[in-house]
Amino acid sequence: MNKHVEIQDLGYKDYKQTWDYQEELFKSVIDIKIKNRRENTNLLTPNYFLFVEHPHVYTLGKSGNLSNLLLNEAQLTEKGATFYKINRGGDITYHGPGQIVGYPILDLDNFFTDIHKYLRLLEEMIILTLAEYGLKAERSKGETGVWLDVGTPFARKICALGVRSSRWVTMHGFALNVNANLGYFDHIIPCGIRGKAVTSLNVELGKKEVNEVEVKEKLLKHFANLFEAKIVQKKQISFSYKQL
Repeated sequence: MNKHVEIQDLGYKDYKQTWDYQEELFKSVIDIKIKNRRENTNLLTPNYFLFVEHPHVYTLGKSGNLSNLLLNEAQLTEKGATFYKINRGGDITYHGPGQIVGYPILDLDNFFTDIHKYLRLLEEMIILTLAEYGLKAERSKGETGVWLDVGTPFARKICALGVRSSRWVTMHGFALNVNANLGYFDHIIPCGIRGKAVTSLNVELGKKEVNEVEVKEKLLKHFANLFEAKIVQKKQISFSYKQL
């Protein structure tokens, strides 16, 4: 059992390139598990946690409805955005500058074999992080992600979740709006949920910009505590210039 988690900050990176890299790591972990079973070996499987910030992109999960994307191909180009149908759960979401995206690639055999617990702990990591900024974030029954003012007419989503797992290995993850351009959410029905708003940490705090490095540090602290993981900082790449 290996509870070490290698943290890689990929900086500002194209969605497809990051997706391909996720798949590479995901497959490498599964290959070790297959080898262990076939050859009766006991090789330790690695765990990864990728941080990344994407250029404007919309992604649709395997159970999603394409009608929740409100732009055609020409309009996507005009907005400087791309679109991908991908292999995670959930519906449509947006990624872009000012958003912290986290992709844990974990072998849950190293932690616990319960995908629902895994999702709840990812949500709890976000909830505890936002509490450090004085925000009361919550789960919303029947709706994935993390929300503010649940059960009121002012309910708004601040973090989306969508994962894939195979042989207890996870990929994809969460997207936390920190300094996000919320106008890009106007071009989708986020997660297929009508009539609910989306927000960002800087908006909630009334700030022009929130320190993203600080937010990542808080996320990792809570992740380590909740998963009883040992964090290994492997790769740190500074962010390139981005247009919000």
